[in-house]
Parts: sequence; structure tokens; C-alpha cells
Amino acid sequence: MDEKVRLQFHGAVQNTTGSMHMLHMGDKKILLDCGLFQGRREESRERNLNFPFKPAEVTALILSHAHIDHCGNIPNLRKQGFDGFVFCTTATLDLSSALLRDSAHIQEKDIEFLNKKRARRGLPPLQPIYTIEDTEKCLYNFHGVYYHKTFHVLKDILVTFLDAGHILGSALTVIDVRKNGHMQRILFTGDLGRKNMPILRDPEIPDNVDILIIESTYGNRFHGDIAQSDEKLAGIINRVVARGGKIIVPAFSVGRTQELVFSMKRLIDQKLIPQIPVFVDSPLSVNVTEIFRSHYECYGSEMRDLLLEGRDPFGFETLTYVRTVEESKALNDLKKPCVILSASGMCEAGRILHHLKNNIENPANLILIVGFMAVDTLGRKIAERQPTVRIFGEIYNLRAEVAIMNEFSAHADANGLPEFATAVSRQGDIKKIFVVHGEPDQSEALAGRLRETLGMEVIIPRRNEIFDLF
Repeated sequence: MDEKVRLQFHGAVQNTTGSMHMLHMGDKKILLDCGLFQGRREESRERNLNFPFKPAEVTALILSHAHIDHCGNIPNLRKQGFDGFVFCTTATLDLSSALLRDSAHIQEKDIEFLNKKRARRGLPPLQPIYTIEDTEKCLYNFHGVYYHKTFHVLKDILVTFLDAGHILGSALTVIDVRKNGHMQRILFTGDLGRKNMPILRDPEIPDNVDILIIESTYGNRFHGDIAQSDEKLAGIINRVVARGGKIIVPAFSVGRTQELVFSMKRLIDQKLIPQIPVFVDSPLSVNVTEIFRSHYECYGSEMRDLLLEGRDPFGFETLTYVRTVEESKALNDLKKPCVILSASGMCEAGRILHHLKNNIENPANLILIVGFMAVDTLGRKIAERQPTVRIFGEIYNLRAEVAIMNEFSAHADANGLPEFATAVSRQGDIKKIFVVHGEPDQSEALAGRLRETLGMEVIIPRRNEIFDLF
């Protein structure tokens, strides 16, 4: 290949949602992620419906992992003309199948709700961004690849997935480009995980990287010690149980729910908390947990050994996985202390909204924030302890206690990100770093640390900005 290689940034730049970057190689275009933009309703719909390129011109898509802000707009991409392969790990393929169907269901229900309001105002109906049928069609384009198995995307483009340690199946995307007889290597971290987490393996360290694209979600924030997370969680649970309250946990269906279930299992086994009822109220979380049980290749040694011994890390006597709407509604009438984990993680859709509506005004209750909340989401407003919030169009007073535990975060923090970049630089000669997937203050803080530590060019791109690589 002798054409110029360029990199364009279409999403998750100076924000944390809608991940989407494009490699241009002559007339070929390779998309890195195709996530849903999440935020204010009108802006989100506009950005998700309208791509800044022609989907039919995209040759292939490389998917880092199955979170909706990275994979959630693939059905729409396919609907608008894309018909290439979607390359991802085998675990990401399985998770994407579940998450995209769930996303399509939400799209359909959301537009149904909107159209009722529009009809009352005499406005014409809108169509969902995509439907379950669109999702079924796009899944035929997915192609699962195991970690460390190098494959061709184009004749002169080879890709290898390494473990990113973020969620089940998450991948560091290593892209080798043959240009004028020489190999150049691009590394896209996707979302980078943390070391020494209880379920997944640590992120791997690639060598000989020339161009690094690194996330910055927690570029200027520090997580608590994961080793102390059980103790802190036990303290929160015991405090709320003593006053007869409920603990409501908005939790991502992939990763966070399973980590919390595993943690509470340990706490109950060690008699550090009482045997209170724990409910996972999300059909998606139930399905995802089954997928977790089938991908031993993603686990660290402790978790793998538990599964091989036939011991279930995602089940215990007082745990109930809730599937039906009737079972979910019955939780509203439960008067004794309990823990309810429900999706969506940012409180933008799903059954968590009903649990918040029914419990947010009771000071005996506690809302436990265990993950990142993007700007303008309901979860962010609760995390900021705004005195009133809007749920289903109605105003509610935030009287429940709010506790935040970043210890469970699946993202590397302000220590882990520079540590990873430094380790990669020791394995080769990085020439340029692009910082993405972070709010401006987080990206700027990380970029500053990387410039100081590594002494190289570090760029925070703007939306749709394009750069020549080599």
C-alpha cells in the first residue's frame, strides 16, 4: 500500500459517548466502533440518525467491545447501507447480540411513548432509529475472532485483538498497516480496564506501537482501592439495613452487575452482611450473566477455577434474577430491606426508572452509584445530588441518600492510563498519541501527564477532525 493513511474522529471526542473513529486508506474506510450517542433527547436522535459519512462506503468495522456507546448504532449503520464485516471477539459477538436486541426494544418503546405525545399535539409520528428487525439483519455481518488470532481486514491491513480487561470480550485493537514495504502499528484501546480486578484478566501490553489512540474517561480521577471495595460496600448495606431502607443500584448489564453480585456473594459467605434479598431486575442482565458463564477464556485464574469446579460465582441463596414485568412490579410492594440492581446504568431507560420513581423520595433508601454517568443523563443528576429530578416527565424530590463507589469502575484511572501508555512506550517507539473518550477536563489532564511523562506529541482531536498518520 502506498496511499496516505489518515485517521478521522467522529464520536467520543471531548465527551464519553458515541465512540466512532475512521481509518482512511486510499478509497477504503475502516470504522473503529459505532456507538450510540447518549445525552439530550433531540441532540441524541439527530446525531444517531445522521452519520457524517456514507455508511455504504465503509469497508469494514472493528468493534472494541459490546457497550452500547461503542456498538449501539451498528443496526442503523447497516440499515443505511453498510454491508461489510463487523470484526470483534467471540465474547463481544455474543454480548452484542443480546445488547443490540435490547437497545432496539428500547428504541421501539421510546418512540411509541414519544408518538403518543406528538399525536396529542397534532404532530406526525416518528420512526425509531432502528428496530429489532434491523438488529437481526445486522448480526449476520458480525464475525467473531479469538484473542491473539491475527486476521486480514484488507490485503495490507492485519488486526489482532488483545485483552483490554474492561468487560467480557473487550479488546485492544492492534492494527498493522503494510505501507511501502514497512509495517506501521496503530493501537486503539477502546475502553481500557484496570489491573487486579476480581473477574477479568489484566489488560495486555502490545509492543512496537507507532500510533496510540487512548481513552480518558477517568483521565483526572482516581479510583478507590478495589481490595477495600467489599468493606466499603458492606458498610453501606449494613447502614441502610439498620434503618429499614432499600438500596437501589443503577448498574450496567455487562460487567458491573456481575461484579456486584460476586462481591455480595463474598460478603454473605463471610457473614459481613445479613442474608438480605438481592434482586437483579433486568432481563438483559440475566441473559448477559448466562453469557458470562460460557466464556472462560476471558477470566483470571481465580474466576476460571471457580467455574471449572462447578461453583457459581453469580448465584447465592438470597439472590433472585427477575425476568417478568409482574415480578418487577411486585418489588414496589416489598417493605423490608433489600438490594435492587437494575439497568440502564446511566438511568436513561429500562426498569431502573420505575425503581427510582418509587424509592427516590424516601430518606431511608439509598441510591448507590457504581459507574460513570455521562453529562445530561438522569444518573449524572442523581450523582450530583440535584434536589429535584425528572422521571417519566414528572418532577421528584431527591430525598434518598446517594452514595458513590468508583471502586467498581471498569476503566483505568488517572494512575492506570499513564501507566499503560508508559508500558506500551517501553515496548517500542510511539510517535503520536490521540486522547479520546473523555470530557474535556479529563482528556486535557491525561494529555498533560502523557506529554510530561513521555515527552511526545499528544493530541486531543475535535469532532470530525482528520489527521495524516503515515
